Amino acid sequence: MPSAQKPMRYGHTEGHTDVCFDDTGSCIVTCGSDGDVRIWENLDDDDPKSINVGEKAYSCALKNGRLITAVSNNTVQIHTFPEGAPDGILTRFTMHVNHVTFSRDGTKVAAGSSDFMIKVVEVTDSSKQKTFRGHDAPVLSLSFDPKDIYLASASCDGSVRVWDIADQTCTTSWLLLQKCNDVINAKSICRLAWQPGTGKLLAVPVDKIVELFRRETWDSQFKLSDASITQPLNVVAWSPCGQFLAAGSVDGNIVVWNVETQQCIERYSVMKHEKKYSICGLAWHPKYKQIAYTDTEGNLGLLENIGDAEKPNDKVASAVAKDYNDLFDGDDDDYLNGDAIEPPSSPKTADNEDDADDVVQPLGHVRRAVIDDDDNSLDIGLIKASSSLLEKEDDADDGVGGLSALPPTSTQQPFYDGPMPTPKQKPFQSGSTPVHLMHRFMVWNSVGIIRCYNDEQDNAIDIEFHDTSVHHATHLPNSLSHTMADLSTEAILLACESTEELASKLHCIHFGSWDANKEWTVDMPKDEEIEAICLGQGWAACATNALLVRVFTVGGVQKEIFSLPGPVVSMAGHGEQLMIVYHRGTGFDGDQCLGVQLMELGRKKKQILHGDPLPLTRRSYLVWVGFSAEGTPCYVDSEGIVRMLNRGLGNTWIPVCNTREHCKGKYDHYWVVGIHENPQQLRCIPCKGARFPPTLPRPAVAILSFKLPYCQVTTEKGQMEEQYWRSVVFHNHMDYLSKNGYEFDENAKNLAVKEQQELLMKLFALSCKLEREFRCVELADLMTQNVVNLAIKYASRSRRLNLAQRLSEMAVEKASELAAAQGDEEEEEDFRSRSSFPIIFLTRQFLCACFRPKTGFQMWLEENRANILTDNPDLNEAEVIKEGMSRFRMLTSEERMVWTEKARGGRVNDSAEDKKRKRPTAEEDEVKKNQEQKSEDTNVSKKSKPLDQSTNNRLSAFAFKQS
Repeated sequence: MPSAQKPMRYGHTEGHTDVCFDDTGSCIVTCGSDGDVRIWENLDDDDPKSINVGEKAYSCALKNGRLITAVSNNTVQIHTFPEGAPDGILTRFTMHVNHVTFSRDGTKVAAGSSDFMIKVVEVTDSSKQKTFRGHDAPVLSLSFDPKDIYLASASCDGSVRVWDIADQTCTTSWLLLQKCNDVINAKSICRLAWQPGTGKLLAVPVDKIVELFRRETWDSQFKLSDASITQPLNVVAWSPCGQFLAAGSVDGNIVVWNVETQQCIERYSVMKHEKKYSICGLAWHPKYKQIAYTDTEGNLGLLENIGDAEKPNDKVASAVAKDYNDLFDGDDDDYLNGDAIEPPSSPKTADNEDDADDVVQPLGHVRRAVIDDDDNSLDIGLIKASSSLLEKEDDADDGVGGLSALPPTSTQQPFYDGPMPTPKQKPFQSGSTPVHLMHRFMVWNSVGIIRCYNDEQDNAIDIEFHDTSVHHATHLPNSLSHTMADLSTEAILLACESTEELASKLHCIHFGSWDANKEWTVDMPKDEEIEAICLGQGWAACATNALLVRVFTVGGVQKEIFSLPGPVVSMAGHGEQLMIVYHRGTGFDGDQCLGVQLMELGRKKKQILHGDPLPLTRRSYLVWVGFSAEGTPCYVDSEGIVRMLNRGLGNTWIPVCNTREHCKGKYDHYWVVGIHENPQQLRCIPCKGARFPPTLPRPAVAILSFKLPYCQVTTEKGQMEEQYWRSVVFHNHMDYLSKNGYEFDENAKNLAVKEQQELLMKLFALSCKLEREFRCVELADLMTQNVVNLAIKYASRSRRLNLAQRLSEMAVEKASELAAAQGDEEEEEDFRSRSSFPIIFLTRQFLCACFRPKTGFQMWLEENRANILTDNPDLNEAEVIKEGMSRFRMLTSEERMVWTEKARGGRVNDSAEDKKRKRPTAEEDEVKKNQEQKSEDTNVSKKSKPLDQSTNNRLSAFAFKQS
């Protein structure tokens, strides 16, 4: 398997850090300049155990259940592991301790300080100390000889010394490093190390190389270097087998050598950002080919499968000549007896493998397949596998490691290799932090915050309201050990688990009550546990492990009770709405299979969502579920995707924000506490390196903007499309409130419609500019009647007559649809008289004359429209115009001339276009001939002047002006 580098994650605040594994490799232990020691089950552990040891922790070491830390108060402290209980002070110095390390057997601890001194202390009896003096500057690092005979040290005085522990004398010394006056000014912290086992070699990082000195002779044996190393090396670490040596540089690079061949086998660049952070901690896993490392930014990383990419050695050539029985060694006898021996594994690290979901055939079955064969049979696949097994002979300590490479044989038992079931997500309360924390948030929502304190000094609940006019802050004893809570503007709801003596209880404090008795408690039936609770307007609800939902009034009256199709995950309430998320089945390949029910518990009870599937991002789980402040259902998954119910599209779910886009690091998250649609705000708390915030100091709330995942949002078209549909989605709640009789802000709705129509008109203008007339018609279909008329004007002034004609037909259709919709309520004649949407019906001739001074026919039609409608009440606008034109032609030429003169308004000089619009009569023919003769004499062109640039600008400004 090729080596792999997992993304780094936040571990501590910026500053020096250190890292080590426990004896079994099941935990990673780090310390940093924040004074905390953190115990990580694996790199993806979002809730590591934290032990505060002081203001700053410079170094840590772990052996035999004892955790040693070098703290900023000039002491070396002991804590029990993994409990983290203080176990005293091992020793003291006059200045900071820069490095601590255990001896091989864990009986001694060596510590080097900035006061130039080194101390070796017995762990069981701190009074037994040995002090080593000789360095002339702060001590940088220490390393015990595996045989506990020598102690190596590096110092800011530029020297590396080897001490005889028994005599407390300096055996040898080399001047290898650049001198400096303090650790902070050192080019390298020079973390040297002895080769495990025999201690034959001492590895010292010297500038850009690692120099190895031979034991006893103290001669420089050889040097390890690589072209990828461009900055000084900071720290070196040996693999437990002593075959590999890793080194980390000050510019964020890690290099691994095979010491026997002196070849570089791995190179890693762990630069998390553009700035290069120095590697200051390296530790090999005690069993596996993994390296944990930390940098000066406080980040933690992990390298896996170190050395697996090495080229096969020469032994492979002779592998075919090996006998078939050579594949078995003494450790394989148990297999021959039918007893499978599982290889050593790390369940903590295995959970994080990319192929963790794959099912592996038990090794015992592979061996039985060989034994079950006939005596004369020969497994060709097994013989071919021997070559790959022998290639790994040097890397494996026994034959078990190689057996995993054997291919399945024809007699192998069949096994399931399909997708694996996903463990079901446990129930949780939205806005709460994990229950096992001593100080935690029970709920944080748009109403207030409920904190729980459960330590040796106090077991209580603090309730704080964002708006103190709702209620004052409250302090409650937590004698029943409540673990769940919800908060509304009229009540506080608490729930606790059952014990051997007490049943699971639901406790409500109705502070909005007008009587004196404001609290009530309900005991659940035997063996029924409350798993989720929520509050609404005038009601409370709880879901239990009996797959029941119990509804109560806020005063304590039991109401409806109904069954859930599966175990509850979470629930939320807002007003009359109740939303419940539950497991509707078993998910596979890391996916959860969740369903959602949404119902209204008002007087007209109804169910909106009937157990519909709840969409989640692949391989994610639910982390928050609730309602916006305006009452729209929302939820957030573990990948940071916020989804909202789109009531305008058949109650579907639409992603409205991706909080991961706002995170700086891979392991940073945003903890959602509230969603607002007007204004559009996502209120959440940034959590660096964690999924939830601590209670102290009080977290700061950040406001994120919403963004729908539309395509090409970097273009002008994509941006306006995203803004339009986001405005539509985030104002759907107004239609819901209006339909259900709730009050809402009419001005806000009008502003939203105005914003949406402005965006549509801008998109229309952009499409006209790009000559996308079909797209213009599609956009006009989304416009209101008034804005369609505006689009017709814009198209006409842009000389897109075909487009204007189609838009006019659309305007007539929209008016007809509007009339049909209102026809059931009002008489058609009343609708025409009260209609606020005038229709623009365009013919070709009318388009040519659009937006010029009114003609005589137009003025005549305005005055005679009422008469036409009186005679023909069933005519639409287009038919009214046609009827008016026929009646206008029936007028005498003198009458028509009078209307023409009225339209001219006494003007003497008319344009040629005005004369074109006149219908020729017998009297007008003479005038027309005279005008044409004058035009010919003066060479005046009849063509209309094209619009100049300033006119176009004015028309564009007019088109975008709100009607």
